Amino acid sequence: MEHQEYHIPVLLHESINLLNINESGIYADMTFGGGGHSRAILKKLGPDGRLLCFDQDSDTFNNIPDDERLIFVHNNFKYLRNCSRYFGFDRLDGIIADLGVSSHHFDDETRGFSYRFDTRLDMRMNRSAGLTAMDVINNYDETQLKNIFKYYGELDTPGRIARNIVNGRENKTIETVTDLIELAGRPAIKAEQNKFLAKLFQALRIEVNGEMEALKMMLEQSLKMLNSGGRLVVITYHSLEDRLVKNFMKHGNVEGIPEKDFFGNSHSYFKLITKKAIEPSAEEIEKNSRSRSAKLRVAEKW
Repeated sequence: MEHQEYHIPVLLHESINLLNINESGIYADMTFGGGGHSRAILKKLGPDGRLLCFDQDSDTFNNIPDDERLIFVHNNFKYLRNCSRYFGFDRLDGIIADLGVSSHHFDDETRGFSYRFDTRLDMRMNRSAGLTAMDVINNYDETQLKNIFKYYGELDTPGRIARNIVNGRENKTIETVTDLIELAGRPAIKAEQNKFLAKLFQALRIEVNGEMEALKMMLEQSLKMLNSGGRLVVITYHSLEDRLVKNFMKHGNVEGIPEKDFFGNSHSYFKLITKKAIEPSAEEIEKNSRSRSAKLRVAEKW
């Protein structure tokens, strides 16, 4: 598949400009995907610049440009520090992460990311990983399922959904998207159905791929990896991610707890480049509806 069809990069111009690229610097793209952000970075890098690109999905291999300045890391970005050091980079001048799921994943009916296709419940970003959405739905207990739907999907009736699933799987294994939707139930108002299903599938995807823990690990490592003046550029798509990123950039930890010195003065690790999150323009949303929930935050390490 050609990279143009794989994914439309979100907030491309804004994020690359705010990365503040030094042509001889070393940068990391945490979410390579279709390679849109990476190609834009390479255009600004000189011959001595380097770009580390992370992606755990083998589907992205076809999108890698033939450029000796690019080092592709087939791994989860939670291993940022170890992988960077393996390739000889102890410090980075900038990190960018677009946390959205590629359009390719939603449009590939074999992957199980979308409720539009009746396929097996998979949802793995890394297809060699063990846990699938089918495993979660059939093996987690009612409390575990309730918590996933409550915290990762922010659904209104997580307990009812979990109970329906647990009761339903006593009669047969839940294997497909249709199986899940029939048990989970839908809101009475048709206009709210797509929103409900999007939240349900988001919750499962986050659990299957350990997304929140991976994000926490990557953010914490970014603090150790960035040079002074290096920038952290992150595009989020839901409130859980955005809260972690906002807390981290403001306080240096994902919990959002201010660190204070002996005299009670707050200590910050970053200078906030974006006081308020940047959102896509109406024109961008019209061209790419999947960008509508995106928020861009940027911070510079002191």
